[in-house]
This record gives sequence, C-alpha cells and structure tokens, in this order.
Amino acid sequence: MPPQQHLGALAAHLSHWLRRLMPPGPRLDTLTAGLESGFTGRRDPVTAETCRELETFCQRTARHLELHFDPDGAAPPDEQPPGWPAPDPAAIRRRGAGVTAVQRQDDGTCVLRIDSLEPVSVALPYLEAAFALARDATSVVLDLRANGGGDPGTVAAIAGRLLGETTRPLSEVVYRDRRRQWWPRVTEAHLTQDVTVLVSGRTYSSAEALAYHLQARDRVTVIGERTPGTADHVTPVRLTPQVLGLLPEATVIDAVTGTNWEPTGVGPRS
Repeated sequence: MPPQQHLGALAAHLSHWLRRLMPPGPRLDTLTAGLESGFTGRRDPVTAETCRELETFCQRTARHLELHFDPDGAAPPDEQPPGWPAPDPAAIRRRGAGVTAVQRQDDGTCVLRIDSLEPVSVALPYLEAAFALARDATSVVLDLRANGGGDPGTVAAIAGRLLGETTRPLSEVVYRDRRRQWWPRVTEAHLTQDVTVLVSGRTYSSAEALAYHLQARDRVTVIGERTPGTADHVTPVRLTPQVLGLLPEATVIDAVTGTNWEPTGVGPRS
C-alpha cells in the first residue's frame, strides 16, 4: 500500500504538519501525543469514514481542524503550505459580499443579516451601505446565524461600526513565528443603539470571533444556540492526493478576556 494510504501513516503525516504549523504549547502537545498513541500501527485504509474518525479525534483539541476526503483526488501532496486561493471579487459582489438582507421592522428595529465575512477590500462598500440604513433605527439586530466566517479584517470593520473609538485592540493572533494585532476599524459614523447578535450552531470561526469580541466589551446581547467553538485560524494543506486538511496555524486571543471561545463557543450569558 502506498505511503499515507493507511490511517496510521496519515495520522503520522498530519502530526508532522501540525508541528510545522501550530504555535507551541499544551494544545499542540496534547494533539500530537494523542495522534501518536491512538493511531500508530493502524492499517485501516484511508476512506471517508476513517478520515471522519481522525477528524473527530483531532476536534477534541482543535475544533476548526477539518479533513476532506475525495476518492478521485489526484493532486500531489503539498510540501509547503499553499495558502488560500485568491478570491473572485466579481463573485463576491454578486453575493452582496455576504450582506444578505437589511430589514426595518415596524418598531424601528433594523435587522442586518450577514451570512459571510468576505474580504474587507470588497465587502466594505456593502457594509457601509448596510450600516448607513441602520443609522436611525431604534435598535439593531445583527443576524450571524448562518455566517460561516471569513476575513478578520471584515470582523474589525464591523466591530468598528459598533464600538466606535477604543483604546485597545480587538485581538492578537498568535502564529508559530509571529503575532498580529487586529484593531476595530473605526469610522466617524458608528452606531450607538442597543445591539442584539443572533448566533447558532452554524455561526463559525471569524463570525464567532465577532460575536465574542462584542460580547466581551459588553456592547451587545447575544441570543441563540451556542456556537461550535472554533477559535483557530486554519490554512489548507493537501496531505495526500485524496485528503485535504484545513489545519490550525494560529489562534486568537481576545484583548479583554485574554482567552477565546475554544472549545466552549459563544452564546447567551447565564
């Protein structure tokens, strides 16, 4: 059987990549030790089912780690992380850059439904238009229940329109070899009304970050089902011709709480 076409070899290769990508610390140690103790010697073929078993094990420690199996995959495994493919601005604009609906209710509440956090360079005009329509509302509802995440720059843009001036960053993203701060992208015309954020089990990744950062600053009331708890930034890596991994390369630390929403998620305060 070719290398990495049985589960034990795939797990060892995954452990190698995690050591290359993840910041050092207890989570990395727990994850790689578990892979080595739990999967060494496993000769099961790599299938959709065994990939799910491996993914489920990893998600006990890294909730955002994903393994996607394609039985017809033929691309060569990556030797270096390729990064995310460049987005298609025209396709993003056709989708309204994730701004799915802006609705003014009879009581003056403005509901902003944002279903994805597209790259801020394309999304900003759509966000500005949506928040302009909310400017004179009696209150605002930010609906993130179907938001699967995206660009942290767009998180900063939305946060700036709800927080206004601030003396501290939103977060610090910790990579293996560097750190990056994200600050709210403040404009003169920020909203001051009461804001409710709607979340669900489909509110994911950077959408969770947005809800978490706003809740940590007591700016919003969060309502809904608790989110999955995925606080890592991930990058795509082809592990085998048939298996594409989304692997953690950094984690987010909120500047107020000093921690994040992994693995507890974001939900209403008790």
